[in-house]
Amino acid sequence: MTDHPAPLTALLDGTLLPPEAPLLRPDDLGVLRGEGVFETTLVVDGVARDLGDHLARLAISAEMTGLVVPTPDRWRTGVSALVQAWTGDRQMVLRMIVSHGPEAAVEPVCYVLGAALSPASREQRTAGVRVLLLDRGFTATTAADAPWLLAGAKTLSYGVNMAALRHAAANDADDVIFLGSDGAVLEAPTASVVVANGRTLSTPPPDGILDGITVRRLFRAARDDGWNTTVQALTRADLHAAAGVWLVSSARLLAPVISIEGARRGDRGLTAEIAALLDVPVDSVPGVVTHRSNDSATTE
Repeated sequence: MTDHPAPLTALLDGTLLPPEAPLLRPDDLGVLRGEGVFETTLVVDGVARDLGDHLARLAISAEMTGLVVPTPDRWRTGVSALVQAWTGDRQMVLRMIVSHGPEAAVEPVCYVLGAALSPASREQRTAGVRVLLLDRGFTATTAADAPWLLAGAKTLSYGVNMAALRHAAANDADDVIFLGSDGAVLEAPTASVVVANGRTLSTPPPDGILDGITVRRLFRAARDDGWNTTVQALTRADLHAAAGVWLVSSARLLAPVISIEGARRGDRGLTAEIAALLDVPVDSVPGVVTHRSNDSATTE
Protein backbone atom coordinates (compact mmCIF):
# COMPACT_ATOMS: atom_id res chain seq x y z
CA MET A 1 0.00 0.00 0.00
CA THR A 2 1.24 3.48 -0.83
CA ASP A 3 0.41 6.68 0.99
CA HIS A 4 -0.75 8.41 -2.17
CA PRO A 5 -1.57 5.84 -4.86
CA ALA A 6 -2.24 7.07 -8.37
CA PRO A 7 -5.91 7.55 -9.27
CA LEU A 8 -7.61 4.58 -10.91
CA THR A 9 -10.00 4.76 -13.84
CA ALA A 10 -12.45 2.07 -14.94
CA LEU A 11 -14.87 1.88 -17.83
CA LEU A 12 -18.32 0.52 -17.18
CA ASP A 13 -17.42 -2.88 -18.62
CA GLY A 14 -14.78 -3.24 -15.90
CA THR A 15 -11.78 -2.36 -18.07
CA LEU A 16 -9.10 -0.60 -16.03
CA LEU A 17 -7.20 2.24 -17.68
CA PRO A 18 -3.72 3.44 -16.72
CA PRO A 19 -3.65 6.96 -15.23
CA GLU A 20 -2.08 8.44 -18.36
CA ALA A 21 -4.56 6.85 -20.80
CA PRO A 22 -6.52 9.38 -22.93
CA LEU A 23 -10.27 9.21 -22.40
CA LEU A 24 -12.00 12.48 -23.36
CA ARG A 25 -11.78 14.11 -26.77
CA PRO A 26 -10.69 17.75 -26.91
CA ASP A 27 -14.11 18.65 -28.36
CA ASP A 28 -16.06 16.85 -25.64
CA LEU A 29 -18.78 19.24 -24.46
CA GLY A 30 -18.04 18.21 -20.90
CA VAL A 31 -14.64 19.84 -21.38
CA LEU A 32 -15.77 22.78 -23.49
CA ARG A 33 -18.99 23.69 -21.67
CA GLY A 34 -19.21 21.61 -18.53
CA GLU A 35 -22.04 19.56 -20.01
CA GLY A 36 -22.12 16.47 -17.85
CA VAL A 37 -23.02 15.14 -14.42
CA PHE A 38 -21.29 13.17 -11.71
CA GLU A 39 -21.67 11.59 -8.29
CA THR A 40 -19.15 11.14 -5.50
CA THR A 41 -19.19 8.69 -2.64
CA LEU A 42 -16.75 7.12 -0.20
CA VAL A 43 -15.52 3.54 -0.31
CA VAL A 44 -14.59 2.25 3.14
CA ASP A 45 -13.00 -1.20 3.47
CA GLY A 46 -14.17 -2.13 -0.01
CA VAL A 47 -17.78 -0.97 0.42
CA ALA A 48 -19.17 1.97 -1.58
CA ARG A 49 -21.49 3.86 0.76
CA ASP A 50 -25.08 4.43 -0.37
CA LEU A 51 -24.24 3.41 -3.92
CA GLY A 52 -27.85 2.80 -4.93
CA ASP A 53 -28.87 6.28 -3.76
CA HIS A 54 -26.00 7.88 -5.65
CA LEU A 55 -26.85 6.04 -8.86
CA ALA A 56 -30.47 7.16 -8.54
CA ARG A 57 -29.42 10.78 -8.05
CA LEU A 58 -27.03 10.53 -10.99
CA ALA A 59 -29.96 9.53 -13.20
CA ILE A 60 -32.02 12.49 -11.93
CA SER A 61 -29.18 14.93 -12.66
CA ALA A 62 -28.75 13.40 -16.11
CA GLU A 63 -32.45 13.79 -16.91
CA MET A 64 -32.33 17.44 -15.82
CA THR A 65 -29.46 18.06 -18.24
CA GLY A 66 -30.83 16.09 -21.20
CA LEU A 67 -28.43 13.15 -20.88
CA VAL A 68 -29.25 9.46 -20.88
CA VAL A 69 -27.04 7.41 -18.57
CA PRO A 70 -26.43 3.65 -18.46
CA THR A 71 -28.43 1.48 -16.09
CA PRO A 72 -27.22 0.96 -12.50
CA ASP A 73 -26.05 -2.61 -13.17
CA ARG A 74 -23.56 -1.33 -15.76
CA TRP A 75 -22.20 1.24 -13.32
CA ARG A 76 -21.84 -1.42 -10.64
CA THR A 77 -19.59 -3.47 -12.93
CA GLY A 78 -17.17 -0.55 -13.28
CA VAL A 79 -17.37 0.28 -9.57
CA SER A 80 -16.66 -3.33 -8.59
CA ALA A 81 -13.61 -3.51 -10.86
CA LEU A 82 -12.24 -0.27 -9.46
CA VAL A 83 -12.79 -1.22 -5.82
CA GLN A 84 -11.13 -4.60 -6.30
CA ALA A 85 -8.11 -3.00 -7.97
CA TRP A 86 -7.61 -0.35 -5.25
CA THR A 87 -4.42 -0.90 -3.21
CA GLY A 88 -4.38 2.33 -1.23
CA ASP A 89 -5.83 3.40 2.09
CA ARG A 90 -9.02 1.83 3.46
CA GLN A 91 -10.87 4.98 2.33
CA MET A 92 -11.19 5.79 -1.36
CA VAL A 93 -13.14 8.62 -2.98
CA LEU A 94 -15.22 7.18 -5.81
CA ARG A 95 -16.56 9.37 -8.62
CA MET A 96 -19.00 8.26 -11.31
CA ILE A 97 -18.66 10.68 -14.21
CA VAL A 98 -20.80 11.33 -17.29
CA SER A 99 -19.42 13.69 -19.93
CA HIS A 100 -21.55 14.66 -22.93
CA GLY A 101 -18.99 13.74 -25.57
CA PRO A 102 -18.63 15.67 -28.85
CA GLU A 103 -21.68 17.55 -30.08
CA ALA A 104 -22.83 14.77 -32.40
CA ALA A 105 -22.32 12.01 -29.82
CA VAL A 106 -25.10 9.46 -29.50
CA GLU A 107 -24.01 8.33 -26.03
CA PRO A 108 -22.09 10.17 -23.31
CA VAL A 109 -18.65 9.15 -22.09
CA CYS A 110 -19.03 7.33 -18.77
CA TYR A 111 -16.32 6.21 -16.39
CA VAL A 112 -15.50 5.62 -12.75
CA LEU A 113 -12.60 7.35 -11.01
CA GLY A 114 -11.04 6.32 -7.70
CA ALA A 115 -8.58 8.41 -5.69
CA ALA A 116 -7.27 8.77 -2.17
CA LEU A 117 -9.22 10.87 0.31
CA SER A 118 -7.45 14.21 0.59
CA PRO A 119 -5.53 15.05 3.77
CA ALA A 120 -7.63 18.23 4.08
CA SER A 121 -10.86 16.23 4.15
CA ARG A 122 -9.50 13.95 6.87
CA GLU A 123 -8.27 16.89 8.92
CA GLN A 124 -11.52 18.82 8.66
CA ARG A 125 -13.47 15.91 10.15
CA THR A 126 -11.74 16.57 13.45
CA ALA A 127 -10.27 20.09 13.22
CA GLY A 128 -13.45 21.57 11.74
CA VAL A 129 -14.01 24.34 9.21
CA ARG A 130 -14.23 28.12 9.34
CA VAL A 131 -17.03 29.33 7.08
CA LEU A 132 -18.19 32.50 5.41
CA LEU A 133 -21.81 33.19 4.50
CA LEU A 134 -22.26 34.20 0.86
CA ASP A 135 -25.31 35.27 -1.15
CA ARG A 136 -26.06 32.59 -3.77
CA GLY A 137 -27.82 35.15 -5.95
CA PHE A 138 -31.25 33.51 -5.97
CA THR A 139 -33.84 32.07 -3.59
CA ALA A 140 -35.05 28.49 -3.33
CA THR A 141 -38.35 29.60 -4.90
CA THR A 142 -36.52 31.29 -7.77
CA ALA A 143 -34.56 28.11 -8.44
CA ALA A 144 -37.71 25.99 -8.44
CA ASP A 145 -39.33 28.38 -10.93
CA ALA A 146 -36.23 28.42 -13.16
CA PRO A 147 -35.21 24.81 -13.84
CA TRP A 148 -32.59 26.00 -16.34
CA LEU A 149 -30.49 27.08 -13.35
CA LEU A 150 -29.99 23.35 -12.63
CA ALA A 151 -29.80 24.23 -8.95
CA GLY A 152 -30.68 20.69 -7.82
CA ALA A 153 -28.46 18.85 -10.32
CA LYS A 154 -24.91 17.68 -9.69
CA THR A 155 -23.25 18.87 -12.87
CA LEU A 156 -19.66 19.18 -14.05
CA SER A 157 -20.10 22.97 -14.05
CA TYR A 158 -18.48 23.69 -10.68
CA GLY A 159 -16.97 27.06 -11.54
CA VAL A 160 -19.12 29.05 -9.09
CA ASN A 161 -18.57 26.55 -6.28
CA MET A 162 -14.82 26.57 -6.72
CA ALA A 163 -14.76 30.37 -6.94
CA ALA A 164 -16.60 30.48 -3.61
CA LEU A 165 -13.98 28.22 -2.02
CA ARG A 166 -11.17 30.39 -3.40
CA HIS A 167 -12.92 33.42 -1.94
CA ALA A 168 -13.06 31.67 1.43
CA ALA A 169 -9.36 30.81 1.30
CA ALA A 170 -8.50 34.41 0.41
CA ASN A 171 -10.44 35.60 3.46
CA ASP A 172 -8.99 33.31 6.14
CA ALA A 173 -11.76 30.71 5.94
CA ASP A 174 -12.02 27.10 4.81
CA ASP A 175 -15.50 26.87 3.33
CA VAL A 176 -18.73 28.69 2.55
CA ILE A 177 -22.41 28.37 3.35
CA PHE A 178 -24.60 29.87 0.65
CA LEU A 179 -27.62 31.92 1.62
CA GLY A 180 -30.53 32.69 -0.68
CA SER A 181 -31.17 36.29 -1.56
CA ASP A 182 -33.96 36.15 1.03
CA GLY A 183 -31.48 35.14 3.76
CA ALA A 184 -32.44 31.46 3.89
CA VAL A 185 -29.64 28.93 4.41
CA LEU A 186 -29.10 26.80 1.29
CA GLU A 187 -25.98 24.59 1.18
CA ALA A 188 -22.20 24.64 1.00
CA PRO A 189 -20.33 24.36 -2.32
CA THR A 190 -19.72 20.64 -1.78
CA ALA A 191 -21.83 19.77 1.27
CA SER A 192 -25.20 19.99 2.96
CA VAL A 193 -25.81 21.93 6.18
CA VAL A 194 -27.06 20.33 9.41
CA VAL A 195 -27.66 22.09 12.73
CA ALA A 196 -28.47 20.76 16.20
CA ASN A 197 -30.70 22.25 18.85
CA GLY A 198 -31.24 20.08 21.89
CA ARG A 199 -31.86 16.57 20.57
CA THR A 200 -33.12 17.79 17.21
CA LEU A 201 -31.14 17.80 13.96
CA SER A 202 -32.35 20.09 11.19
CA THR A 203 -31.42 20.69 7.55
CA PRO A 204 -32.79 23.16 4.96
CA PRO A 205 -35.53 22.06 2.52
CA PRO A 206 -34.18 20.52 -0.71
CA ASP A 207 -35.76 23.22 -2.89
CA GLY A 208 -33.10 24.75 -5.11
CA ILE A 209 -30.25 22.69 -3.61
CA LEU A 210 -28.84 19.20 -3.93
CA ASP A 211 -30.79 16.58 -1.98
CA GLY A 212 -28.14 15.34 0.47
CA ILE A 213 -27.77 11.55 0.47
CA THR A 214 -25.45 11.56 3.49
CA VAL A 215 -27.94 13.72 5.39
CA ARG A 216 -30.59 11.09 4.70
CA ARG A 217 -28.30 8.42 6.14
CA LEU A 218 -27.55 10.56 9.19
CA PHE A 219 -31.19 11.35 9.87
CA ARG A 220 -32.23 7.68 9.64
CA ALA A 221 -29.58 6.71 12.16
CA ALA A 222 -30.39 9.69 14.38
CA ARG A 223 -34.10 8.80 14.56
CA ASP A 224 -33.19 5.21 15.46
CA ASP A 225 -31.04 6.62 18.25
CA GLY A 226 -33.80 8.79 19.71
CA TRP A 227 -33.09 12.12 18.01
CA ASN A 228 -35.74 14.25 16.35
CA THR A 229 -35.05 15.31 12.78
CA THR A 230 -36.63 18.15 10.82
CA VAL A 231 -36.41 19.73 7.39
CA GLN A 232 -37.01 23.43 7.91
CA ALA A 233 -36.00 26.86 6.74
CA LEU A 234 -32.91 28.19 8.53
CA THR A 235 -31.42 31.67 8.69
CA ARG A 236 -28.08 33.28 9.51
CA ALA A 237 -29.33 33.81 13.07
CA ASP A 238 -30.20 30.11 13.36
CA LEU A 239 -26.65 29.15 12.43
CA HIS A 240 -25.18 31.41 15.10
CA ALA A 241 -27.67 30.26 17.76
CA ALA A 242 -27.48 26.50 17.11
CA ALA A 243 -25.81 24.11 19.54
CA GLY A 244 -23.76 22.81 16.62
CA VAL A 245 -23.41 23.27 12.87
CA TRP A 246 -21.90 20.72 10.48
CA LEU A 247 -21.14 20.39 6.80
CA VAL A 248 -22.19 16.92 5.69
CA SER A 249 -21.05 15.31 2.44
CA SER A 250 -20.37 11.93 0.89
CA ALA A 251 -16.55 11.98 1.00
CA ARG A 252 -15.66 14.30 3.88
CA LEU A 253 -18.73 12.93 5.74
CA LEU A 254 -18.89 15.32 8.70
CA ALA A 255 -17.02 18.56 9.36
CA PRO A 256 -17.94 20.67 12.42
CA VAL A 257 -18.22 24.40 11.78
CA ILE A 258 -15.89 26.10 14.26
CA SER A 259 -16.42 29.71 13.17
CA ILE A 260 -18.96 31.66 11.15
CA GLU A 261 -17.85 34.96 9.63
CA GLY A 262 -14.99 35.06 12.12
CA ALA A 263 -17.18 34.38 15.19
CA ARG A 264 -15.91 31.29 16.97
CA ARG A 265 -18.42 28.64 17.88
CA GLY A 266 -18.40 25.18 19.47
CA ASP A 267 -20.37 21.97 19.12
CA ARG A 268 -21.18 21.29 22.81
CA GLY A 269 -19.44 17.94 22.49
CA LEU A 270 -21.85 16.62 19.86
CA THR A 271 -19.49 15.97 16.95
CA ALA A 272 -18.23 12.60 18.19
CA GLU A 273 -21.77 11.38 18.82
CA ILE A 274 -23.00 12.48 15.41
CA ALA A 275 -19.91 11.03 13.71
CA ALA A 276 -20.79 7.70 15.31
CA LEU A 277 -24.33 7.94 13.94
CA LEU A 278 -22.88 8.57 10.50
CA ASP A 279 -20.37 5.72 10.72
CA VAL A 280 -17.39 8.00 10.15
CA PRO A 281 -14.38 5.63 10.01
CA VAL A 282 -12.80 5.27 13.43
CA ASP A 283 -9.36 6.18 12.10
CA SER A 284 -10.76 9.64 11.31
CA VAL A 285 -12.39 10.43 14.65
CA PRO A 286 -10.31 9.20 17.61
CA GLY A 287 -12.40 7.55 20.29
CA VAL A 288 -15.50 7.17 18.13
CA VAL A 289 -17.08 3.73 17.81
CA THR A 290 -19.18 3.21 14.70
CA HIS A 291 -22.89 3.25 15.42
CA ARG A 292 -23.99 0.27 13.31
CA SER A 293 -22.51 -2.10 10.78
CA ASN A 294 -25.69 -3.78 9.50
CA ASP A 295 -27.35 -0.76 7.90
CA SER A 296 -28.64 -1.95 4.56
CA ALA A 297 -27.13 1.10 2.89
CA THR A 298 -23.63 -0.13 3.75
CA THR A 299 -24.11 -3.36 1.80
CA GLU A 300 -24.27 -1.65 -1.58
